[in-house]
Amino acid sequence: MRVAFAFFLLLHGVVHVLGVAKAFGLAALPQLVTPISPAMGRVWAVAAVLWAATAVAVIAWPRVWWAPAIAAVLVSSVAVAASWSDAWAGAVVNVVVLLLAVVAWALTGPGSLRDAYARDARAILPVGRAVDLVTESELAALPPPVRRHLVVAGVVGQPHVRAFRARMHGRIRSGPAAAWMPIDAVQVNVVDPPQRLFYFDAAMARLPLTGYHRFMDREAGMLVKALGLVPVARDAGAGMTRAETVTLFNDLCLMAPAALLTSPIVWTPVDDHRTRAAYTAYGHTITAELVFDAEGRLADFWSDDRGRRGADGVVSTGQRWSTPITTWRAFGPFTLMAHGEARWHAPDGAFAYLEVDIDDIAYNVSTP
Repeated sequence: MRVAFAFFLLLHGVVHVLGVAKAFGLAALPQLVTPISPAMGRVWAVAAVLWAATAVAVIAWPRVWWAPAIAAVLVSSVAVAASWSDAWAGAVVNVVVLLLAVVAWALTGPGSLRDAYARDARAILPVGRAVDLVTESELAALPPPVRRHLVVAGVVGQPHVRAFRARMHGRIRSGPAAAWMPIDAVQVNVVDPPQRLFYFDAAMARLPLTGYHRFMDREAGMLVKALGLVPVARDAGAGMTRAETVTLFNDLCLMAPAALLTSPIVWTPVDDHRTRAAYTAYGHTITAELVFDAEGRLADFWSDDRGRRGADGVVSTGQRWSTPITTWRAFGPFTLMAHGEARWHAPDGAFAYLEVDIDDIAYNVSTP
């Protein structure tokens, strides 16, 4: 689709070359009735160059193609207005491209949720400094299942985790009967003080959605926009902060197990394959149970401390939230979750609302 759109823009630019040829007598163009002065011919030439630059940007710099596109529309509109009887159809193309460029700007440009994520991430990620390595003696105080999990994950001999970035893709839905939507996401977490930023791109009925979960400055909030312009979901307040505290702890267990050594956690052993944990952040204490398989890998995580918001906007309590893990793989020296789900355990049956594959994880990063 991107290649086809770029070709269309390039073709639109080639049409502008006809105005240059008319202005400087480079070709006989009897179909163009309105005379074009050399000065206006230069305007047509600039527009042609800008359309070509936009076509290149669509392929090479897809997040900023809107910038040359808006410039191309403005210059092209001046040329089209001067030769309206011959070039009015170009105005239609310009309007369509302008609308698409405005949406692209809303999705990725200044003021977008993506821009807010990148700005916040740069603010919270710590300045790089030396990090001590995890020693086996540090694991001694952990319950045996947690200790095995960290050994199997490969954290011993690796740096302690102060922050990490994860990229993932998968699909998401709002309920058991809702259609799945594709999702691409990136997040950054800081261990101390606890902070979590999660940005995603999705599509609903082929319309782009962007979403941003922000747990920063002791409070959490969430905003989802259609076309980068229209808010379609929003949440904040104490309930949201508590829910994000559960999610933040879940992130540490699944993607940064070394961070469990330096986080405020009270462990309660259950048996050889289960342990309970109480995690505290900013005065919010949440509890969860971790379940490990026979090889010591984290196989499931569940908590009753998240509330699910229904279609009526009411948050229901007492619904269990879990993240079963189905596959693991190596991420450098670590063995971590490769594919997993997030599930609600509703009274009428459990269902997955999120399925993700982890693409990469980087630790102690200083850039988003």
